[in-house]
Amino acid sequence: MSTVDDNPAERRFELAIEGSQDIAAAYYRLEGERLTLTHTIVPERYSGQGVGSKLARGVFELLRASGRKAVLRCPFMAAYYARHPDYEDVVDTSAE
Repeated sequence: MSTVDDNPAERRFELAIEGSQDIAAAYYRLEGERLTLTHTIVPERYSGQGVGSKLARGVFELLRASGRKAVLRCPFMAAYYARHPDYEDVVDTSAE
């Protein structure tokens, strides 16, 4: 797997899947310095291989590095955060 990149033109974070043309993506809406994560897509053939978790970890790390906060409207990202509360510094819980 490669690293997670922000693609602001498409309003998504992307994780290229090595050896293929496929990507996993986490879509967002930008609201000032806050991002609302709306949904995550991982190609079905990669389900259960940790691709979604690597994408989520990369998204949270990019947000942390940029100083931005996320509102979690995506069930997958919310579930990942529930298992990894060490990302509380990048999740805006006041919007819930």
